[in-house]
Amino acid sequence: MIFAEGCALATVLLGFLGIIFKKNLILKILAMDIMSVGVIVYYTLKASRNGFLIPVLTNLKTDSYADPVPQAVILTAIVIGFSIQALLLVSAMKFSQDHPTLDYDDIEKELLK
Repeated sequence: MIFAEGCALATVLLGFLGIIFKKNLILKILAMDIMSVGVIVYYTLKASRNGFLIPVLTNLKTDSYADPVPQAVILTAIVIGFSIQALLLVSAMKFSQDHPTLDYDDIEKELLK
């Protein structure tokens, strides 16, 4: 379990470093998606339990049930992340049609003129 949490946090760190150090807008969007996946995996690992029962429909006094709240939060995070990624990719595509480059430094120089 600790190894899986470490891998999830390493994925978050890898995505964060990609956002900081990559100069291409498409690679920055991809790094943001990698970071988002790492956060979702980490949250899923922290919220996971071993049960498969629904807590509302069972009379058992046990902690072995599937909690629906983290599942709903993760599903919402996946949908929001997908929509943000789609919006950013469309924006990058439109920007690449208007300007000849997707390099962040060149864009910054061009906009500051």
